Parts: sequence; structure tokens; C-alpha cells
Amino acid sequence: MLKSKELSLVALFAALTAVGGFISIPFYPVPLTLQVFFVLLSGAILGKKLGALSQIIYLGLGAIGAPVFHNFTGGIGILLGPTGGFIIGFVPGSYVAGLFYEKFNSNKIHFSGLLLSIVPIYLVGVLWLSFITGMSLEKAILVGGIPFIPGDFVKSIIVFLVEKKVKNYLKFNI
Repeated sequence: MLKSKELSLVALFAALTAVGGFISIPFYPVPLTLQVFFVLLSGAILGKKLGALSQIIYLGLGAIGAPVFHNFTGGIGILLGPTGGFIIGFVPGSYVAGLFYEKFNSNKIHFSGLLLSIVPIYLVGVLWLSFITGMSLEKAILVGGIPFIPGDFVKSIIVFLVEKKVKNYLKFNI
């Protein structure tokens, strides 16, 4: 059973992930958004289970039609479209970030964990992009992976720098 503070924070991170999708730069077939920032931050702050839960709630809201995906879109069609794999990858991405923050007490390992948290997002996303569009895996990597690596690296740095301050502010330790 979740405590009210935990439930509130899970809902907050689901909402923040949606806000990250509203801040979007059109890029075909996958837009540039701030969602990965909030996905990684959810795991770093909430831990593996609650971080992943926040992303499951985000997915569920979008799947039933709430306009929480990039550019105020929603519905199962988005999850079945070219960006769906990346969005589904948010769940294991947040889980991996949380796992590293829970298991280790080292800044180097925390930062490495944030970088590794991006892998499941890209893995599921690029494979789904290739499958759903019929493009080769190489092309899917070129259009759905490589252009996003520098930005996601920067997002990981910012999450690393912000996480401790946010945790101290929330006085929330799992």
C-alpha cells in the first residue's frame, strides 16, 4: 500500500513526464522532448518501483486518450505508431535509474546508471520504430537514436546535478 506522499510523487512524475512531452521540437519521425529528463529523474528520486509506476501511469493515461504524449496527443494509436516504443521504454528506463540509485552509494555509479537508463528507452524505441515503419534497423538507429544521444547525455548530467537537491527539498528517502 502506497503512502499518500509516495502516491502524490508518483502522480507528480507522471504529470511531469507529460509536461516534458509538451515541450517538443518537431523532428521526424521522433520529436525532441524533455520527457527523458523526467523519466530518469523519476527513477533517481522515487526509486525503481515507484519511478516505473509513475511511467506506467503516464502510459496508461495516454493509452486511454488523455493528451499527455508529445504535442498534446493521446490514444493507443500513438503507442502503436513510430514513437510508441520510446514511450514504452520509459518504464524500464525509470526502473534502471532507480535500481542504480537504490543499490549503490556512489556518484560515479549513479551517473553511469543514468546513462545506462537510456539504453532500454533507445532499445525498445529503435526496434519498434524499425518494425512499425519497415525501415532498416540501421536507418532506425540513424533517425531515432543517434540524433538524440547528445541531448540525452546533457539531460543525464542535469538529472545527476538536480536529484540530490530535489530529494533534500522533498525530504523523501526510499
